[in-house]
Amino acid sequence: MIRRIIVILILLLLITSCGGAAAPATEAPAATEAPATEPAATEAPAATEPPAFQSLEAPSGAPQEQETSTPLPTQSISTPTDTPLPTLDLPTEIVNPPALLVWDGVPTYLAESTPGFAFRVTYDPELWALTTDQFGFPALAHRLIPECVISVTSGRGLPLSMTVEHDMLNLADVTFDVGNVFENGELKFVTYTGGNGTIITGFQVNFEEQANECRAYAFAVISSLTSVPASQATPAP
Repeated sequence: MIRRIIVILILLLLITSCGGAAAPATEAPAATEAPATEPAATEAPAATEPPAFQSLEAPSGAPQEQETSTPLPTQSISTPTDTPLPTLDLPTEIVNPPALLVWDGVPTYLAESTPGFAFRVTYDPELWALTTDQFGFPALAHRLIPECVISVTSGRGLPLSMTVEHDMLNLADVTFDVGNVFENGELKFVTYTGGNGTIITGFQVNFEEQANECRAYAFAVISSLTSVPASQATPAP
């Protein structure tokens, strides 16, 4: 009888122990419910993705604005224009002028010239007028050919767009280095640099129209170059 009671007690203990284990099994799902809310937290970064995408578009648009604006400055300077020189004021033609007048001046190459001497050329006053150029220096302007001018000059540099061809011209008493200056294949002006052993000076012949006629008239003047003592030189106007 006692054994039965002991067996019954053991069975009751086993039953109650099984019932206690079942309770933790029901509590386990409750413990796993907390992580179930974590996916909601991971969805928050997904909501911030559109602003990140928009921030990438901002720098990509900036270079496009620069590319459209950069050609504008280059277009404004791509077509330079030449500034026309002002027309020289010519003195009134002399009534009953002599056949020739003289133009005396200081040689433009003083270091190579004998001190105390001036250059002299002769010109026809019906064709030429002694005046001053745009820089205030004496010059001869042709009365019949516009912009045909003989002015004094000395050696200087030229723009890269210009080229010069040199010729030597030997006359009876004078030797000249003739420089033909071209720009884009077009003759722009001619220089004559030379002397007679006493003085060395330079002249420049400019023209806009009738270049051949202007050069021919100018050469007739320049080829008359000689030297005179400065005390006998005719003052410039």
